Amino acid sequence: MADPRWLEVSLTGDGEIVEAVSEVMGRFVSGGVVTESGVEYNDAEDEGTAVGPVRIYGFLAVDENLESTRQKLEEAIWHLGQIHPLPSLEFRYIKDENWMAAWKEHYKPIPIGKKLLVLPAWLPNSYPERIAVRIDPSMAFGTGTHPTTRLCMQAIETHLVPGKPVIDVGCGSGILSIAAALLGSGDVLAVDIDNAAVISTKENAAANGVLDKIETGIGSVKEVKSGLFSRRRAPLVVANILAPVIIRLFEAGLADLAAPEGTFILSGILAEQADSVEAAAVAKGLHLVERLQIDDWVAQVFKK
Repeated sequence: MADPRWLEVSLTGDGEIVEAVSEVMGRFVSGGVVTESGVEYNDAEDEGTAVGPVRIYGFLAVDENLESTRQKLEEAIWHLGQIHPLPSLEFRYIKDENWMAAWKEHYKPIPIGKKLLVLPAWLPNSYPERIAVRIDPSMAFGTGTHPTTRLCMQAIETHLVPGKPVIDVGCGSGILSIAAALLGSGDVLAVDIDNAAVISTKENAAANGVLDKIETGIGSVKEVKSGLFSRRRAPLVVANILAPVIIRLFEAGLADLAAPEGTFILSGILAEQADSVEAAAVAKGLHLVERLQIDDWVAQVFKK
């Protein structure tokens, strides 16, 4: 066995300490500071608020400077503890290959529906009968682990018409657009108001070999309707955002993005919000044809 290459340093406490401890720890560790906590949703538009104890950790290189660096870090945390009481630092030696992949071990292949598989980009496909959507979870935005993403992918598998175009509003990592392309859709338009999401979509599309099928750009319903992109309508429209945002998008003309008799797959909806989303859809002439649910999350499929 190789000698330890890294010393993990961690501290677990309440949310009030995160910013200060992260700032201090960040002066000494290699590769940045990581925080982990539970999450809860406080209102309809909350994308997740940390709750409960927070674990803050990073890694010190095991080299000739280790003891000096460790001492300086402990002194800095001690001084911080004079302002706000802090628990003790914890240390754990780990080997280089484990450090490089420490966060990766939490990501496993996720079979979805009958055909799809969300596959962390670094893993071989152990389900050759399934269509692998390769995603780098470090890019965030939509990794396939969240129920809403899984629900949307399952619905896309069911409702996609091979060879027909798709519009993905709020594309995030591009995972839904990529799934559609790999399932045999026509061209896909993937838009998001966040430029980082557009970049992530392009990178993930390239990694899956479907970059030539996916047009990406900054925008939302208004920009698509105005003709900023190569298409204004598609037989299938997907939006995995948040319920209040979907309702606002209906007011902005979301229903106009589907071709006649087109299909909408909408998610990011908590179960108690489903009725309000349905009401907004029905008001625009749509009707509900399917509802899927995992835990508290719902996806709804509407027809025009």
